[in-house]
Amino acid sequence: MDFKTLVEHVAARAERKRVAVVWAADLHSQEAVAEALRLGIVEVVFVGAREWIEKNPVLATLSDKWTYVDAANADDAAKLAVRLCREGGAEVLMKGLINTDNLLKAVLDKENGLLPKGRVMTHITATSLPVYKKLLFFTDPAVIPYPTPVQRAEQVRYVIDICRRLGVEEPKVSLIHCTEKVNEKHFPFTVDYTYLIADAAEGKFGSCIVDGPLDVKTSVDAEAMRTKGINSKIDGEADALVFPDIISGNVFYKTISLFPGVETAAMLVGPQVPVVLTSRGDSMLTKLYSIALASI
Repeated sequence: MDFKTLVEHVAARAERKRVAVVWAADLHSQEAVAEALRLGIVEVVFVGAREWIEKNPVLATLSDKWTYVDAANADDAAKLAVRLCREGGAEVLMKGLINTDNLLKAVLDKENGLLPKGRVMTHITATSLPVYKKLLFFTDPAVIPYPTPVQRAEQVRYVIDICRRLGVEEPKVSLIHCTEKVNEKHFPFTVDYTYLIADAAEGKFGSCIVDGPLDVKTSVDAEAMRTKGINSKIDGEADALVFPDIISGNVFYKTISLFPGVETAAMLVGPQVPVVLTSRGDSMLTKLYSIALASI
């Protein structure tokens, strides 16, 4: 599946998720929402930024497809949108022209936020690479600095769930590192990988394949895996990569975005509703694909 197929898949469903868009004062967010409305993949409620939304001529032609909630400023919009999602008025939260920290403050508010007690929140990205035959998911380039064993297990569980929702019956999840061997002395968390692999083999994540440590190249290149003599059921066809920490995940994210033909979509999972958390500078297509992904 590629992103075009993903959008078509969402459009073909009878269900339409309602997206609460926080302070959509930027053109790319407006364009992405307008295209999502035109394609009929979501319903939308804009929260705040009325002045900028009403100036968009394309949104004006689609005014029968969206509603509006007034807000004094971006922070107020974040609180109102979070409350709307918490009370069931929207099933997806989307970041517009607001700092990520400000939005997350509302999402993570202990009394009025969206993260249930005990739940793990993580960032998942999907990418379409010209040299790879399917969407590749990876986590976490943005939220968890150094995942604990519990957090990493939830990262694996979340990404497997997303793959299944996209029709992958037996997701292949590669636990990434710079080595293919467990090294308790220098890389102690690779020991945790062995527990995740055992849990997967016992069926604790459902039907899936989890293996590692593996590097990125062998995870997505069968020839490289064979050349290095690695025996793994991943077989160079990973559906998802789980990075050891935020540093490696973020470097990978920023690096692939430099190359032509690479497309991405991103969201937070773990809160009561998925959160479309793209950069303020991301393209219209990245935001559109993120809306479609979160709608799954």
